[in-house]
Amino acid sequence: MGDWSFLSALLDKVQLHSTIVGKVWMSVLFLFRIFILAAGVDTIWGDEQANMDCNTKSPGCKNACYDRSFPMSHTRFWVIQILIVSTPTLMYLGHVLLVIRRENKLRRRHEQKLCKNGMVKAPKYSDDRGKVQLKGVLLASYMIQLLSKILLEVGFIVGQYYLYGFIFMPSKITFSDYPCRAPVDCFISRPTEKTIFIVFMLAMSVFSVVLNIMEMFHLMISKIISRKRKNSSSEIYSLDKPNHNSAEGVTYC
Repeated sequence: MGDWSFLSALLDKVQLHSTIVGKVWMSVLFLFRIFILAAGVDTIWGDEQANMDCNTKSPGCKNACYDRSFPMSHTRFWVIQILIVSTPTLMYLGHVLLVIRRENKLRRRHEQKLCKNGMVKAPKYSDDRGKVQLKGVLLASYMIQLLSKILLEVGFIVGQYYLYGFIFMPSKITFSDYPCRAPVDCFISRPTEKTIFIVFMLAMSVFSVVLNIMEMFHLMISKIISRKRKNSSSEIYSLDKPNHNSAEGVTYC
């Protein structure tokens, strides 16, 4: 299964710059997908092809039967799914780190008074502790990674159906094509346990899609409410001080 520690460390950093729903999605990914997959896949699956028994000794027949029924191993499919679905989140993390680095340079320039024309652009997305606010390009980046994860999860759900054609693991597979000389029955080990594992991983994929959709609506609603509050407060402020002008996002040296 490989070592998941590097991916876990990167995704753990994303939690610092995610919403509450995003943190729940991260917990689902860690506990119910990566951890369960790493802990149970070896004992339940093992070597699928070696554990499959066929009522023939014809050379190549067992290999052809397995390849026809399982073009890709379930475990490898799920590993690829987790890695690809996590990629948009890691790209968002890279964007956040880039923004934080740029704004830290702005803070250093302001402290050293390295300004042009007596002013320097103030940090807009992050504070001194490295905590970012989801607005502007960061909000757009966050929404794009949510939409990408939804599309990828749905794509893998559909792809799982087209690859295997079933949700429940059958206990017997009948194969009659070359190189088998006659119809052959191949029996799969632990079909019930594998069925439970397949249904569980599929349910986690659907739950992940639901969480990402909820997070998108949560962000949109919260930003709409925040904008209405900001507009109402700015109108009151403009009535109190109609001649006040300020340069937003600019700090004078």
